[in-house]
Amino acid sequence: MKELGRLPLFPLHTVLFPGGLLPLRVFEARYVDLVTRCLRDGTQFGVNLIAEGKEVGAPARPHATGTSARVVTCDVPQPGLMLVSVVGERRYRILDTETGPNGLLTADIEWLPERAPMAVPADQAVLVAVLRGIMGDLGEEHFPAPHRFDDADWVGMRLASVLPISLRARQALLELELPIDRLEIIRRYLAQQGLKTD
Repeated sequence: MKELGRLPLFPLHTVLFPGGLLPLRVFEARYVDLVTRCLRDGTQFGVNLIAEGKEVGAPARPHATGTSARVVTCDVPQPGLMLVSVVGERRYRILDTETGPNGLLTADIEWLPERAPMAVPADQAVLVAVLRGIMGDLGEEHFPAPHRFDDADWVGMRLASVLPISLRARQALLELELPIDRLEIIRRYLAQQGLKTD
């Protein structure tokens, strides 16, 4: 049975993964209102990679698969400007959108299935070491707890969010249903870059 919902959208030139942290500089009135409402009501909004258009001005056309986002920190250094951090929670697929009078997109969505924890296969275990190294370089504050190095989905999502790949490739990794497929594509990519992965 499909699990349906409705979310206001914040289309961006970035891909947010479940469990990922995203800093946002919010200044457009429609998004300041959106973040204010989410903070007040404890609700979420959706982050989708822009398929066509820009982050500011006329509503952009988003890719269909996105991730719900919950505000975890908010600072208002001056009126009309919010510095926000959000954490990605759950993937969804857009079924339909409508544009409000202020240009804010709202979507009818289908929540995508959440995966039970799955062990990282032995032939992909090197990716855990790669991720630990990246986290050591960037700082663990960029990776919200809990850290689940034994979960293939979590490891794949974290690597997909930090590797130097195109936004289109990042979006394709977000859309994959099976965590093992995501890890295998990442393993092959790293092998092509010269990293020993077997």
